[in-house]
Amino acid sequence: MMRRVALVALLLVQVACTLFFVSDILASVLGLRSVPISWQTRELMEIGASVGLVLGVLLGALALGRAYADASEARRRLRVAQSAFHDLMHERFNAWGLTPAERDVALFAIKGLSTAEIAGLRGTSEGTVKAQSNAIYRKAGVSSRSQLLSLFIEDLLDEQAPAVQEAAVPVAPAA
Repeated sequence: MMRRVALVALLLVQVACTLFFVSDILASVLGLRSVPISWQTRELMEIGASVGLVLGVLLGALALGRAYADASEARRRLRVAQSAFHDLMHERFNAWGLTPAERDVALFAIKGLSTAEIAGLRGTSEGTVKAQSNAIYRKAGVSSRSQLLSLFIEDLLDEQAPAVQEAAVPVAPAA
């Protein structure tokens, strides 16, 4: 939240500095005259506006670098989660004793493909895919695709549960 406030403040400073320079140029081009000010005051205003723009560029570059770092970290975490889910799936498939064909069907089912789409991808009939799906459900101890998927979701949520439970346990004050 603090970063967002700082970026908004930075943007406002840059807008003010830009307006100063643009209004000065427009006043000269359009021949608009204002009350003259001393050249020292004018120089200080221009230096202040220039410093504001330079700081804006520097801080903008820092914010951009931070955004790239955050995106890189998010991609890294996604790869870790994908790898963990992949390992979990194969661990479950091995525990259930799925055949290679059943593994393919289970993977496609978990990805959300329809029976017809799975049959098309595997070059088999829908009846074969339905039979393989039923075998998968039986071996997994479930009765539907949604229950199959829920097994994996539960495992993923259970991985997070100990950390959440530890954080939620109140610490007794020292006596």
